[in-house]
Amino acid sequence: MKKLKTNKRKIHRKITAISAIPLLITIISGTIYSILQPLGVDAFWLIKWHTGNFGIINLQPFYSIFLGIASLISILSGIRLLQQNP
Repeated sequence: MKKLKTNKRKIHRKITAISAIPLLITIISGTIYSILQPLGVDAFWLIKWHTGNFGIINLQPFYSIFLGIASLISILSGIRLLQQNP
């Protein structure tokens, strides 16, 4: 039983780590863009990063879907881990 719980925690940590990087990019780029916009600075490249277009690599068709699914899986697996804790 303990090994199964450990495996679930490892899977949760891996999913969370994988989804954390694009989530941070999205949060930081959106925040910086919204701060710069009222100042009259047009940093359109931040919006491109925000939506998953990283220049050479364009992930826009899949980026929001990936972020949504990864976030849901992380949240649901975290909730399940909390519910199983004695």
